[in-house]
Amino acid sequence: MSKKIIYTDELLEMGERVVDFLPPPSELAKREETVKITLEVTRESLDFFKKQARRKQIPYQRMLRTLLDAYAKRHETTL
Repeated sequence: MSKKIIYTDELLEMGERVVDFLPPPSELAKREETVKITLEVTRESLDFFKKQARRKQIPYQRMLRTLLDAYAKRHETTL
């Protein structure tokens, strides 16, 4: 049998304040310039990204674009 919880009217201690690290909403809605391209990929790769995008409920094109952006940013200084 579990213990019965006894509630009191004691004041609760406040925890440590966490610094806000999130960007403001205006930066979250920022639109970057995009360029339409035609790109051939394997059926296996496309199926993978479509499946993952459905799980995350985002467009697969956005997922591919994010992957390409991350790759470019990671390697831009190594060229």
